[in-house]
Amino acid sequence: MSVNSNNQGRAYEYAWMTALLELLKPLRKTDVVYNSSYEANERAWNAISQEKQKLYTTSANAAVNTIVELEPMMDENSVDTLLFEFQRDEAGENGDVRDIVIHRDDIDWEIGLSIKHNHDAVKHSRLSHVLDFGKEWYGVPCSHDYWNDINQVFELLKCEKDRGTAWADLDKKEETVYVPLLQAFLNEVTRAYRENPNIVVKMFEYLVGVKDYHKIVSHDSKKMTLIHTFNLHGTLNQPSAVKVSAFEVLTADIPTEIIAMRFKKNSNTTVEIYMDNGWAFSFRIHSASTVVQPSLKFDVQFISTPVSVMNIECKWH
Repeated sequence: MSVNSNNQGRAYEYAWMTALLELLKPLRKTDVVYNSSYEANERAWNAISQEKQKLYTTSANAAVNTIVELEPMMDENSVDTLLFEFQRDEAGENGDVRDIVIHRDDIDWEIGLSIKHNHDAVKHSRLSHVLDFGKEWYGVPCSHDYWNDINQVFELLKCEKDRGTAWADLDKKEETVYVPLLQAFLNEVTRAYRENPNIVVKMFEYLVGVKDYHKIVSHDSKKMTLIHTFNLHGTLNQPSAVKVSAFEVLTADIPTEIIAMRFKKNSNTTVEIYMDNGWAFSFRIHSASTVVQPSLKFDVQFISTPVSVMNIECKWH
Protein backbone atom coordinates (compact mmCIF):
# COMPACT_ATOMS: atom_id res chain seq x y z
CA MET A 1 0.00 0.00 0.00
CA SER A 2 1.36 3.45 -0.93
CA VAL A 3 2.00 6.07 1.76
CA ASN A 4 -0.83 8.19 0.35
CA SER A 5 -3.31 5.28 0.41
CA ASN A 6 -2.25 4.35 3.93
CA ASN A 7 -2.77 7.93 5.15
CA GLN A 8 -6.19 8.12 3.50
CA GLY A 9 -7.15 4.84 5.16
CA ARG A 10 -6.04 6.15 8.55
CA ALA A 11 -7.93 9.40 8.02
CA TYR A 12 -11.09 7.47 7.15
CA GLU A 13 -10.74 5.44 10.34
CA TYR A 14 -10.50 8.72 12.25
CA ALA A 15 -13.68 9.96 10.53
CA TRP A 16 -15.45 6.84 11.77
CA MET A 17 -14.25 7.28 15.33
CA THR A 18 -15.49 10.88 15.25
CA ALA A 19 -18.89 9.90 13.81
CA LEU A 20 -19.42 7.22 16.45
CA LEU A 21 -18.50 9.55 19.30
CA GLU A 22 -20.70 12.38 18.03
CA LEU A 23 -23.67 10.01 17.81
CA LEU A 24 -23.19 8.21 21.12
CA LYS A 25 -21.82 10.89 23.48
CA PRO A 26 -25.26 12.49 24.00
CA LEU A 27 -26.74 9.06 24.78
CA ARG A 28 -24.29 7.51 27.23
CA LYS A 29 -20.87 7.75 28.88
CA THR A 30 -18.05 7.28 26.34
CA ASP A 31 -14.28 7.51 26.29
CA VAL A 32 -11.36 7.03 23.90
CA VAL A 33 -8.25 4.93 24.49
CA TYR A 34 -5.36 7.12 23.37
CA ASN A 35 -2.47 5.16 21.86
CA SER A 36 0.06 5.37 19.02
CA SER A 37 -2.57 4.36 16.46
CA TYR A 38 -4.83 7.20 17.60
CA GLU A 39 -1.97 9.67 17.18
CA ALA A 40 -1.12 8.32 13.70
CA ASN A 41 -4.76 8.47 12.57
CA GLU A 42 -5.22 11.98 13.94
CA ARG A 43 -2.09 13.14 12.08
CA ALA A 44 -3.41 11.56 8.88
CA TRP A 45 -6.76 13.32 9.38
CA ASN A 46 -5.11 16.70 9.89
CA ALA A 47 -2.92 16.17 6.81
CA ILE A 48 -5.76 15.73 4.31
CA SER A 49 -7.67 18.59 2.70
CA GLN A 50 -10.90 19.99 4.13
CA GLU A 51 -12.65 18.68 1.04
CA LYS A 52 -11.51 15.13 1.81
CA GLN A 53 -12.42 15.55 5.48
CA LYS A 54 -15.95 16.49 4.43
CA LEU A 55 -16.10 13.51 2.05
CA TYR A 56 -14.97 11.02 4.71
CA THR A 57 -17.35 12.51 7.28
CA THR A 58 -20.26 12.19 4.85
CA SER A 59 -19.32 8.56 4.16
CA ALA A 60 -19.13 7.64 7.85
CA ASN A 61 -22.31 9.50 8.77
CA ALA A 62 -24.22 7.60 6.07
CA ALA A 63 -23.68 4.29 7.88
CA VAL A 64 -23.04 5.11 11.54
CA ASN A 65 -26.71 4.88 12.58
CA THR A 66 -26.95 1.46 10.94
CA ILE A 67 -23.92 0.21 12.89
CA VAL A 68 -25.50 1.37 16.15
CA GLU A 69 -28.80 -0.28 15.17
CA LEU A 70 -26.90 -3.51 14.47
CA GLU A 71 -25.33 -3.36 17.96
CA PRO A 72 -27.87 -2.43 20.69
CA MET A 73 -25.21 -2.79 23.39
CA MET A 74 -23.57 0.39 22.09
CA ASP A 75 -26.32 2.88 22.89
CA GLU A 76 -27.67 1.24 26.05
CA ASN A 77 -27.68 4.02 28.67
CA SER A 78 -25.97 2.17 31.51
CA VAL A 79 -23.60 3.44 34.21
CA ASP A 80 -20.50 1.91 32.63
CA THR A 81 -18.27 3.49 29.98
CA LEU A 82 -18.30 2.66 26.27
CA LEU A 83 -14.66 2.64 25.17
CA PHE A 84 -13.35 3.25 21.65
CA GLU A 85 -9.87 2.17 20.61
CA PHE A 86 -7.92 2.17 17.38
CA GLN A 87 -6.29 -1.21 17.01
CA ARG A 88 -2.49 -1.28 17.01
CA ASP A 89 -0.91 -2.43 13.74
CA GLU A 90 0.63 -5.49 15.42
CA ALA A 91 -2.85 -6.96 15.93
CA GLY A 92 -3.21 -7.51 12.19
CA GLU A 93 -0.09 -9.67 12.23
CA ASN A 94 -1.91 -11.99 14.65
CA GLY A 95 -5.01 -12.31 12.48
CA ASP A 96 -7.15 -9.57 14.08
CA VAL A 97 -8.22 -7.39 11.14
CA ARG A 98 -10.35 -4.95 13.15
CA ASP A 99 -9.36 -1.28 12.95
CA ILE A 100 -11.65 0.02 15.71
CA VAL A 101 -12.51 -2.02 18.80
CA ILE A 102 -15.48 -0.97 20.93
CA HIS A 103 -16.12 -2.42 24.37
CA ARG A 104 -17.73 -1.66 27.72
CA ASP A 105 -15.63 -1.54 30.85
CA ASP A 106 -17.87 -3.56 33.19
CA ILE A 107 -19.10 -6.44 31.02
CA ASP A 108 -17.48 -9.05 28.79
CA TRP A 109 -18.59 -7.61 25.45
CA GLU A 110 -16.85 -6.04 22.48
CA ILE A 111 -17.29 -5.53 18.75
CA GLY A 112 -14.91 -4.46 16.03
CA LEU A 113 -15.00 -2.56 12.77
CA SER A 114 -12.74 -3.20 9.78
CA ILE A 115 -12.72 0.02 7.79
CA LYS A 116 -11.76 0.23 4.11
CA HIS A 117 -11.63 3.23 1.81
CA ASN A 118 -12.36 2.61 -1.88
CA HIS A 119 -11.24 -1.03 -1.98
CA ASP A 120 -12.78 -4.40 -1.19
CA ALA A 121 -9.57 -6.40 -0.87
CA VAL A 122 -9.61 -9.26 1.60
CA LYS A 123 -5.83 -9.26 1.94
CA HIS A 124 -2.65 -8.05 0.28
CA SER A 125 -0.03 -10.77 0.73
CA ARG A 126 3.42 -11.25 -0.76
CA LEU A 127 5.29 -14.08 -2.45
CA SER A 128 9.09 -13.95 -2.64
CA HIS A 129 12.17 -16.17 -2.67
CA VAL A 130 12.36 -15.99 1.16
CA LEU A 131 8.76 -15.55 2.37
CA ASP A 132 7.26 -18.83 3.58
CA PHE A 133 3.56 -18.33 2.87
CA GLY A 134 2.64 -21.80 4.18
CA LYS A 135 4.09 -21.09 7.60
CA GLU A 136 2.53 -17.62 7.71
CA TRP A 137 -0.90 -18.52 6.32
CA TYR A 138 -1.65 -21.88 7.90
CA GLY A 139 1.27 -22.91 10.10
CA VAL A 140 2.87 -25.50 7.80
CA PRO A 141 6.26 -24.56 6.28
CA CYS A 142 6.47 -24.79 2.50
CA SER A 143 8.02 -27.97 1.13
CA HIS A 144 11.36 -28.37 -0.66
CA ASP A 145 9.38 -28.96 -3.85
CA TYR A 146 7.84 -25.48 -3.56
CA TRP A 147 11.19 -23.76 -3.06
CA ASN A 148 12.66 -25.69 -6.00
CA ASP A 149 9.68 -24.76 -8.19
CA ILE A 150 9.97 -21.03 -7.53
CA ASN A 151 13.76 -20.75 -7.47
CA GLN A 152 14.24 -20.31 -11.22
CA VAL A 153 11.56 -17.61 -11.38
CA PHE A 154 13.04 -15.51 -8.61
CA GLU A 155 16.58 -15.95 -9.94
CA LEU A 156 15.30 -14.44 -13.19
CA LEU A 157 13.67 -11.56 -11.29
CA LYS A 158 16.84 -10.87 -9.30
CA CYS A 159 18.85 -10.67 -12.54
CA GLU A 160 16.32 -8.30 -14.10
CA LYS A 161 16.31 -6.17 -10.94
CA ASP A 162 20.09 -5.79 -11.18
CA ARG A 163 19.65 -4.61 -14.76
CA GLY A 164 17.04 -2.05 -13.67
CA THR A 165 14.38 -3.57 -15.93
CA ALA A 166 10.89 -2.07 -15.71
CA TRP A 167 7.99 -4.49 -15.23
CA ALA A 168 6.35 -3.09 -18.34
CA ASP A 169 9.44 -4.08 -20.36
CA LEU A 170 9.79 -7.61 -19.01
CA ASP A 171 9.18 -10.05 -21.87
CA LYS A 172 6.73 -12.93 -21.52
CA LYS A 173 6.13 -12.20 -17.82
CA GLU A 174 2.92 -14.23 -17.71
CA GLU A 175 4.65 -17.27 -19.18
CA THR A 176 7.93 -16.98 -17.25
CA VAL A 177 6.78 -15.46 -13.93
CA TYR A 178 3.07 -15.41 -13.16
CA VAL A 179 1.98 -18.85 -14.37
CA PRO A 180 4.87 -20.85 -12.82
CA LEU A 181 4.53 -19.00 -9.49
CA LEU A 182 0.77 -19.50 -9.36
CA GLN A 183 1.12 -23.17 -10.29
CA ALA A 184 3.73 -23.63 -7.55
CA PHE A 185 1.35 -21.91 -5.11
CA LEU A 186 -1.56 -24.19 -6.07
CA ASN A 187 0.65 -27.28 -5.91
CA GLU A 188 1.88 -26.34 -2.43
CA VAL A 189 -1.60 -25.68 -1.01
CA THR A 190 -2.78 -28.97 -2.54
CA ARG A 191 0.15 -30.81 -0.95
CA ALA A 192 -0.39 -29.24 2.48
CA TYR A 193 -4.15 -29.86 2.37
CA ARG A 194 -3.69 -33.50 1.38
CA GLU A 195 -1.35 -34.05 4.34
CA ASN A 196 -3.30 -31.95 6.85
CA PRO A 197 -6.93 -31.01 6.03
CA ASN A 198 -7.05 -28.81 9.15
CA ILE A 199 -5.08 -26.11 7.34
CA VAL A 200 -8.37 -24.87 5.83
CA VAL A 201 -9.52 -23.21 9.06
CA LYS A 202 -6.13 -21.59 9.65
CA MET A 203 -5.91 -20.37 6.06
CA PHE A 204 -9.42 -18.93 6.30
CA GLU A 205 -8.60 -17.15 9.55
CA TYR A 206 -5.45 -15.71 7.99
CA LEU A 207 -7.48 -14.33 5.08
CA VAL A 208 -10.68 -13.24 6.83
CA GLY A 209 -9.69 -12.81 10.48
CA VAL A 210 -9.86 -14.52 13.85
CA LYS A 211 -12.39 -12.13 15.43
CA ASP A 212 -15.93 -11.14 14.49
CA TYR A 213 -16.40 -7.71 12.94
CA HIS A 214 -18.43 -5.46 10.69
CA LYS A 215 -16.51 -4.61 7.52
CA ILE A 216 -17.19 -1.07 6.33
CA VAL A 217 -16.25 -0.07 2.79
CA SER A 218 -16.59 3.46 1.43
CA HIS A 219 -17.28 3.65 -2.32
CA ASP A 220 -16.79 7.34 -2.95
CA SER A 221 -17.64 7.27 -6.66
CA LYS A 222 -20.97 5.55 -5.93
CA LYS A 223 -21.67 7.82 -2.92
CA MET A 224 -22.34 4.69 -0.91
CA THR A 225 -20.98 3.05 2.25
CA LEU A 226 -21.31 -0.73 2.50
CA ILE A 227 -21.50 -2.81 5.68
CA HIS A 228 -20.63 -6.53 5.58
CA THR A 229 -21.21 -8.59 8.74
CA PHE A 230 -18.60 -11.25 9.56
CA ASN A 231 -20.26 -12.96 12.50
CA LEU A 232 -18.04 -16.04 12.54
CA HIS A 233 -18.28 -16.83 16.26
CA GLY A 234 -21.71 -15.42 17.11
CA THR A 235 -20.52 -12.38 19.07
CA LEU A 236 -22.11 -9.67 16.90
CA ASN A 237 -25.64 -8.28 17.15
CA GLN A 238 -26.14 -9.06 20.86
CA PRO A 239 -29.33 -7.59 22.40
CA SER A 240 -29.04 -5.13 25.26
CA ALA A 241 -31.14 -5.25 28.42
CA VAL A 242 -33.76 -3.03 26.79
CA LYS A 243 -33.45 -3.48 23.03
CA VAL A 244 -33.19 -6.08 20.27
CA SER A 245 -31.75 -4.99 16.93
CA ALA A 246 -34.07 -4.55 13.96
CA PHE A 247 -31.50 -6.62 12.04
CA GLU A 248 -30.88 -10.33 12.56
CA VAL A 249 -27.21 -11.09 11.92
CA LEU A 250 -26.76 -14.82 11.44
CA THR A 251 -23.62 -16.71 12.40
CA ALA A 252 -21.60 -17.65 9.32
CA ASP A 253 -20.15 -21.17 9.25
CA ILE A 254 -16.36 -21.29 8.92
CA PRO A 255 -15.14 -23.53 6.06
CA THR A 256 -13.61 -26.92 6.81
CA GLU A 257 -12.93 -28.23 3.29
CA ILE A 258 -11.37 -27.07 0.04
CA ILE A 259 -13.72 -27.99 -2.80
CA ALA A 260 -11.61 -26.89 -5.77
CA MET A 261 -8.49 -24.93 -6.72
CA ARG A 262 -7.81 -23.73 -10.25
CA PHE A 263 -6.69 -20.96 -12.55
CA LYS A 264 -9.42 -18.45 -13.27
CA LYS A 265 -10.89 -19.05 -16.72
CA ASN A 266 -8.98 -17.20 -19.45
CA SER A 267 -6.49 -15.76 -16.94
CA ASN A 268 -2.77 -16.27 -16.41
CA THR A 269 -2.62 -13.96 -13.39
CA THR A 270 -5.37 -15.22 -11.09
CA VAL A 271 -6.14 -18.47 -9.30
CA GLU A 272 -9.28 -19.37 -7.36
CA ILE A 273 -9.85 -21.41 -4.21
CA TYR A 274 -13.37 -22.67 -3.45
CA MET A 275 -14.20 -23.81 0.08
CA ASP A 276 -17.33 -25.30 1.59
CA ASN A 277 -20.06 -23.32 3.39
CA GLY A 278 -20.19 -20.75 0.60
CA TRP A 279 -16.68 -19.24 0.77
CA ALA A 280 -14.51 -18.66 -2.31
CA PHE A 281 -11.48 -16.45 -2.97
CA SER A 282 -9.51 -15.18 -5.96
CA PHE A 283 -5.76 -14.54 -5.80
CA ARG A 284 -4.48 -12.14 -8.46
CA ILE A 285 -0.70 -11.89 -8.64
CA HIS A 286 0.88 -8.60 -9.64
CA SER A 287 3.83 -6.32 -9.03
CA ALA A 288 3.49 -3.30 -6.78
CA SER A 289 6.67 -1.75 -8.23
CA THR A 290 7.47 -0.12 -11.56
CA VAL A 291 10.92 -1.73 -11.58
CA VAL A 292 11.33 -5.52 -11.38
CA GLN A 293 11.74 -6.80 -7.81
CA PRO A 294 12.11 -10.40 -6.53
CA SER A 295 8.78 -10.02 -4.75
CA LEU A 296 5.17 -10.08 -5.94
CA LYS A 297 1.84 -9.29 -4.33
CA PHE A 298 -1.46 -11.13 -4.13
CA ASP A 299 -4.64 -9.09 -4.37
CA VAL A 300 -7.07 -11.43 -2.58
CA GLN A 301 -10.78 -10.85 -3.20
CA PHE A 302 -13.99 -12.65 -2.33
CA ILE A 303 -15.63 -14.57 -5.15
CA SER A 304 -18.49 -15.51 -2.86
CA THR A 305 -19.53 -15.36 0.78
CA PRO A 306 -22.36 -17.27 2.47
CA VAL A 307 -25.84 -15.75 2.61
CA SER A 308 -25.32 -15.40 6.37
CA VAL A 309 -22.86 -12.58 5.65
CA MET A 310 -25.22 -9.61 5.56
CA ASN A 311 -24.54 -6.84 3.02
CA ILE A 312 -26.12 -3.46 3.75
CA GLU A 313 -25.96 -0.48 1.37
CA CYS A 314 -26.02 2.96 3.00
CA LYS A 315 -26.48 5.78 0.49
CA TRP A 316 -24.96 9.15 1.24
CA HIS A 317 -27.23 12.08 2.08
